[in-house]
Amino acid sequence: MKYLKINIEENVDSEMLKNAILQLKGVTSAEVVDDENPESELKKAFAKTKEQLKTGDYETLVNDIFDIIIKK
Repeated sequence: MKYLKINIEENVDSEMLKNAILQLKGVTSAEVVDDENPESELKKAFAKTKEQLKTGDYETLVNDIFDIIIKK
């Protein structure tokens, strides 16, 4: 999977931008990440893991864990 990182200004409506990006052909998902609030990122990670376990998406779950372990 490939990712595109976009940095935005503080006063931009991030949800509106996210919805606009989701309308583009080939975009499967978009997520607003706030580097200033790492706790929310941890909560999102746990929620994603919980959802992966519920749906039986073990391959993606394991890949995500390995990505975290080998990330520099």
